[in-house]
Amino acid sequence: QVQLVESGGGLVQAGASLRLSCAASGRTFSTMGWFRQAPGKEREFVSAISCIGRNPYYADSVKGRFTCYRDSAKNTQYLQMNSLKSEDTAVYYCAARTGGLSNNIRDYSYWGQGTQVTVSS
Repeated sequence: QVQLVESGGGLVQAGASLRLSCAASGRTFSTMGWFRQAPGKEREFVSAISCIGRNPYYADSVKGRFTCYRDSAKNTQYLQMNSLKSEDTAVYYCAARTGGLSNNIRDYSYWGQGTQVTVSS
């Protein structure tokens, strides 16, 4: 059974940092990504990274502040979030697919349950 389990969310002040983790089980994936959904908004792309961990791909809104990386031995991906802003408040979802890098939500077949990140200003 394939599972993606996120952890690491929480409540922080603006300017702080958080690191999210997503542990995959049941199989390995070519691409793992992060998406987020703020209240009243559609789920949006945050980042994606390949199985070898090179050339991660970021949404413009997080570029320069967020870093995603993978530990293949642990079948886990991480999202290091620095300089957090109030507009980063959302439920963050881990996603995975067997194809290449993509920012399209419909390309991802596997999803975690989400972890809440709240940034107070």
